[in-house]
Amino acid sequence: MAPVAMRTAARSLSDAQPVPFWLEDPGKPGALPALTGSETCDLLVVGGGYSGLWTALIAKERDPGRDVVLIEGREVGWAASGRNGGFCAASLTHGLGNGLARWPGELATLERLGEANLDAIEQAVEAYGIDCAFERTGEIDVATEPHQVQELAEMYAEADKLGLAGGLELLDRDRMRAEVDSPTFLGGLWDRRGVALVDPAKLAWGLKAACLSLGVRIFENTRGLDLVRAGSGMAVRTDYGRVLARQVALGTNVFPSLVKRLRHYTVPVYDYALMTEPLSEEQLASIGWRGRQGLGDSANQFHYFRLSADNRILWGGYDAIYPFGGRVSAERDQRPETSLKLAEHFFTCFPQLEGVRFSHAWGGAIDTCSRFSAFFGTAHGGRVAYAQGYTGLGVGATRFGADVMLDLLAGEATERTELEMVRSKPLPFPPEPIAWAGIGLTKWSLARADANGGRRNLWLKTMDKLGLGFDS
Repeated sequence: MAPVAMRTAARSLSDAQPVPFWLEDPGKPGALPALTGSETCDLLVVGGGYSGLWTALIAKERDPGRDVVLIEGREVGWAASGRNGGFCAASLTHGLGNGLARWPGELATLERLGEANLDAIEQAVEAYGIDCAFERTGEIDVATEPHQVQELAEMYAEADKLGLAGGLELLDRDRMRAEVDSPTFLGGLWDRRGVALVDPAKLAWGLKAACLSLGVRIFENTRGLDLVRAGSGMAVRTDYGRVLARQVALGTNVFPSLVKRLRHYTVPVYDYALMTEPLSEEQLASIGWRGRQGLGDSANQFHYFRLSADNRILWGGYDAIYPFGGRVSAERDQRPETSLKLAEHFFTCFPQLEGVRFSHAWGGAIDTCSRFSAFFGTAHGGRVAYAQGYTGLGVGATRFGADVMLDLLAGEATERTELEMVRSKPLPFPPEPIAWAGIGLTKWSLARADANGGRRNLWLKTMDKLGLGFDS
């Protein structure tokens, strides 16, 4: 980074608060009391992020008489669900390309189910009066290098051949810059209906209120410490008590699973984001963005960015940091060197916004699996269900995962449970130090591919054949 650019980037961060912007909202609800003593229920949901909240809510919608308890180790929405970019996608497969590579025979079904899932989220937001700034404005994948223009054209052609291009629009350079103006934009692929933008913390808090309205019993600051058989059901020990449940649904995602054999299927990857101060009308006019779409560039090490309800720009991504040993720690929620890099990239993208300052800088861990999309299953003779490994798709796909977990616990054969995606597992990650070395080599190779016209080296080609990968 040139010294002048570094100074500009550093100055823009001087007032940035080291906390997630979304979680600083003054309307944040107070924490509910922790569980003390012994409780019994029909269904225990472990985890108060989107995965657990949707599971508890849909369980009560399916059977209002079911006694549902949800426990959360901190406060509802405090982890990934309250600190992500707020991109709520229909895709269940981390995009069309990943779906084609892994489940080509059922991709049309997965796309249809994903669209129905996003529709259901929109309907729930309206039905429960969830004030989360829901905007179904879509997302544009942006080309910033010549080879990416060709890749987007090929993806559109593939989608068209499969009859899946109905909501897609390919944009040339001028059309792209008419939507959002950056000198770095060379083209784009606009998915007009497949992504909604939300305030992620308000969505979590709204789901919490909806659960409470249906009679779900929620206990916050209540960690699930272990999971054991107890008669015909299960018992989960907590800090101050325990819960005896007929069935358990696990929505702990990036945190170590209470089913220990699952722990090698995911690794935590730290992602970082910045939020600007609100843009003035003149600043906003200088970049256009009247359609308020979500944006993401098409590099392997990509950025995602969007407007908030009060016209701030969230700018995140690029670095994906895997900590040796895979331990999740609050100390990693801040990484100044990544914040500085993101700020410099921001002003490269939008030089017309020079002088804009960032109000917040934060990070958090994503549960990543080797196939980039969630996996599902049961344990303890079908008494326990799990869904994890969303790899950045949790804002939308967790609702689908909740339906899958409840289907599995009910022992029902449904269209969802018959999917190969649901019946199969990703390859687990190897033990340390192999995992750390392999992920590091993959990241280096992805950066080289970005700088080399998208050409993948032998290591990446081998990982593709093995079904392993690593995404920024």
